[in-house]
Parts: sequence; C-alpha cells; structure tokens
Amino acid sequence: MNIAYEVLIGLRYTRAGRRVRRRNAFISFISAASMAGIALGVMALIVVLSVMNGFQHEVRDRMLSVLPHIEIQSERGTIADWQALVGNMRALPGVIAAAPVLESQAMFVRDGAVRGAVVEGVDPALEPAVSEVLRHLQGAPITDLKEGSFGIVLGVDLARSLGVAPGDPVTLVAPEGSFTPAGVLPRVKQFRVIATFRSDHYEYDSALAVIHLGDAQRVFRQDGPNAVRLRIADMQDAPQVAQRLTATLGHDLWARDWTSQNKVWFAAVKVEKRMMLLILTLIVAVAAFNLVSTLVMTVTEKQSDIAILRTLGASPRSIMAIFILQGGLIGIFGTLLGVAGGLLLACNLDVIVPAIERTFGVHFLDPSIYFISALPSDPQAGDIVPIALISLLLSLVATLYPSWRASRVQPAQALRYD
Repeated sequence: MNIAYEVLIGLRYTRAGRRVRRRNAFISFISAASMAGIALGVMALIVVLSVMNGFQHEVRDRMLSVLPHIEIQSERGTIADWQALVGNMRALPGVIAAAPVLESQAMFVRDGAVRGAVVEGVDPALEPAVSEVLRHLQGAPITDLKEGSFGIVLGVDLARSLGVAPGDPVTLVAPEGSFTPAGVLPRVKQFRVIATFRSDHYEYDSALAVIHLGDAQRVFRQDGPNAVRLRIADMQDAPQVAQRLTATLGHDLWARDWTSQNKVWFAAVKVEKRMMLLILTLIVAVAAFNLVSTLVMTVTEKQSDIAILRTLGASPRSIMAIFILQGGLIGIFGTLLGVAGGLLLACNLDVIVPAIERTFGVHFLDPSIYFISALPSDPQAGDIVPIALISLLLSLVATLYPSWRASRVQPAQALRYD
C-alpha cells in the first residue's frame, strides 16, 4: 500500500502543471524544460557518436580496399617458398584469399615531374581477391598486367601529378643503384601505364603504384615477395587471427593485422570519440541538474502537503521516495524521448542533410576537399545503451538532495502559517 500511494502522489506532482494554479503551471514548465534538455542532450550524443562511427567505418573500409586484413612478413626480407605459404594460408578456416606482394619505394619521372611512391609487385591472378580496389580499374583490367610487359597501375592522384594517362610511358627509378666502372648509377626502367585506380583515400591514390610481381623482382633485384597478404571472413577477428598465426608460423615469420598498421590513426579516433562523449555528456548533466531547481520549487510549494502526509503517518523515507519518483520520471521520459529522437535523426541523416542543403543552398562536405560528400551514420547499441544509462543515473543523482530536504520538513513548522 505504501508503494501505491507514493507512486500515485509522485505521478500527480509530475503533471501538476495541468492544474489551475499559476505557480503549479510554472513548476510544470520548469519540469518540461528539464525533460526537453535531457532529451536534446541525449539526442545530440547519439547523433554525434553515430556520425563519428560512420566516418570511422568509411575511412576504415576505404583503407581496407587497398590494405589486407593480415600481412605475413619475414625477417629475412623475402619469402622464398611463398607458393607453399599461400597454399597453406588459403586452407585455413576463415581465410578467404591469400596473395604475395613485393613492396618497395621508388621515384617516378615524367617530363620533369618527379614523384616518390610505394611500388607493389603483385600476382594479377591472386591480388584482386585480397585488394578490392584492383577489381575496378580505370583503363585495362588487372589481368593485362603481364610479366615482362612492364605495365603499371597508378593511383589516380599520382597519375594526375605526373601528367600521365593509360597508354603513356613513365620512368621508374629504383633506390638501389647498380655498380659500374663509372660508379654507382641508379637503376632506371620505363613502364607503360595500363590503368589507374581510385580508392578515395588520398594517401594511397597519391603515392601507390602496382606492377607485376615478376617485374618487381627484376627491377628491385629480389628473389621473391617480402610479404603474403590474407583476407579473412570477419575483419574484426584480424588481431586474434594474426596472434594465432604468429604462434604457429616459423621463427622467421610473423603476422600483423590491419589495426596495427594504422595504430596511430585508430588510437586518435578512439581518443576523439571518448572526448566527444565526455563533452556532450556535460549537456545532459546540465539538463539533469536542472531537476534540482525543479524539485526544490516543488518541495517549497508542497510543504503543506508534505506536512499533512507526515501527520497521517508517512515516514521520511516515503516522502523522499515521492520526490525521487517525480524526478526519476522526468529523467526517464526525457531519456526515452532523446533516444527515440536521436535514433530517428541518426537513421535518416541521408535524407535530412540533403534536404537542409537544398533548402539553404549550403554544402556541409565539399567533395573537392573531403573524400566523402555525405554525412555517414552508424548508430550502435554499444554507444546508445551507455548514453541512456548515464542520463538516467545523472537524473536520479539530481533528485537526491531535494528529496532529502523534503523528508526533513517538520509538520508543525510547515502548517504554522497555513
């Protein structure tokens, strides 16, 4: 019975603004403002973190269109029996594809333009299963990259900076020189551009070139590839798979996953996301602690009611529970509204943002500057659930002091002047 009357009174006080008296209406307005503040704070948190998740996934997916999920390297520099290693890796459960690569650095020269780049020697028959970007080339297909023909595929920005197009020649200068009677001379080889690729990631589009593995071995004078790339079914399992492979491979081989290759970038994104969560949580905290003023005003207004309840036998704990329930309901409804509104916005940003851009004639993401032209969004339960719990916790904490003050009201003093 105690729980029943506490709940009924708490609900009645929550909607007190619908009564006639002006002071009650003002208190109700303050309660509604507190609820709206909590809802807006929660909504902002969900939308911002969803957009950050979307950006992270966009960048990650574009990185992985060029990078492998796992790369096996050798301490000796090259992997002599790479065919056997590729076969063994492809037989492992969860491994979709494996391909060799010989990676080195070089300079490209064309009509006075000089650009440095990373050169990858690949097997055209195996590489498309590991690298998505080589499946869709601008020009000839990757199968036209034949050994001995010295064809080359350039990133679109690298090709533009050199002023070349498919069919044009370009000169590759290897860093290791050749010893001749006249001294050390750089090794120079002319290649023919057969195609360009676009990964929409400037780091790779401006500094990556792909040639045949056999041509790379001749130019850089290597006996074989210096790594074997793997693509697995679930890229999130790459760290665990890499650790298992390192434990089972020979003493001169080790595996590294895509997260370790871009550790600094992913660490920076993680820190930025945490800081945004902390900063935006302050918005929810400010709105939640507005409940303090709301409940203090309510306690002041309801002192006579509290006194009557105390004379009828209500305990201080019951009085405290009434006002905790009132503030808790405001926090719960505000949080639910914020979660619903945040999910609605986050799941429809692809419609809402273009409508705003058309209405006001603005463009938030210029395609000439950013590698994406639309705001990506990826709401995740791992973000939304903690946001809702934090909002509810702050709301409940904000009710403690006013509720304690209400429980300390003395009936005789409260009714003396009524």
